[in-house]
Amino acid sequence: MATMLFTQTVPSKTLTCTSLSGRNPNSNRVISMATGRATTAVPSPPQRRRTMSALEARISLVAALASQASSVSQRLLLELATETAKYVFPKKFEARTLEEALMSVPDLETVKFKVLSRRDEYEIREIEPYFIAETTMSGKTGFDFNGASQSFNVLAEYLFGKNTTKEKMEMTTPVFTRKAQSDGVKMEMTTPVITTRLEDQDKWQMSFVIPSKYGANSPLPKDPSVRITEVPRKIVAAVAFSGFVTDEEVKRRESKLREDLKKDGQFQVKEGTSVEVAQYNPPFTLPFQRRNEISLEVESKEQ
Repeated sequence: MATMLFTQTVPSKTLTCTSLSGRNPNSNRVISMATGRATTAVPSPPQRRRTMSALEARISLVAALASQASSVSQRLLLELATETAKYVFPKKFEARTLEEALMSVPDLETVKFKVLSRRDEYEIREIEPYFIAETTMSGKTGFDFNGASQSFNVLAEYLFGKNTTKEKMEMTTPVFTRKAQSDGVKMEMTTPVITTRLEDQDKWQMSFVIPSKYGANSPLPKDPSVRITEVPRKIVAAVAFSGFVTDEEVKRRESKLREDLKKDGQFQVKEGTSVEVAQYNPPFTLPFQRRNEISLEVESKEQ
């Protein structure tokens, strides 16, 4: 639509009127009231958009990627710092000896229990029910490095997403290693990792404690060698010790615990019970700071 401008000059001022002259875009004319002459208005040329050079485009892309990477890096660093703090600032168990006072465990979810009584050599605990992911170890001993590493990795893969819902669960403590009865033993998942020996097959089992928020709704493992089991409420006699766990150390401490329990006036070892070993610390923990426990399920002598 074109616009017609009518200009009239009067003393001290000029009057300008604007009127519509139709829809022809080419009829843009100006008429002077003083001369009556019509002139064509020259439209201003359209502004051209500046084209970004290839170099500028690359720089802009790199800047955008750098900004995004910085945001991701900050988030990852925060997550890393949070996880690292669980190991750098560990929690302590109530210590009965100097050896126990030096021990520490990561600030991770663990099995819940109540201490019923303490003896000089051990303590009696009531363990609350919990769920575990367990697998049978390939080695003939519970603490063979290759067999233990393989089993640990299989369980860790389940915990960190190799399951039917691809759920990434938090790490727990301890890891359990156990000698199991021939008819099978239910094992816990979280911390610690449990290793169990199958007496008739000369095999051991390792287990992780599953975070309590999952419970009976724990994701199913994709690996058929991993089983989800509920550990019922039980009473155990437990002994803590530091250092690295070996089969010889476990045999020695199990034998002593059984002998000590024979003199207990209230509890006795439950028939068919096998020893269970709990390990609370990552491999890089110094030996004197490591917390390990062996336990045997017990029952009241009145039963």
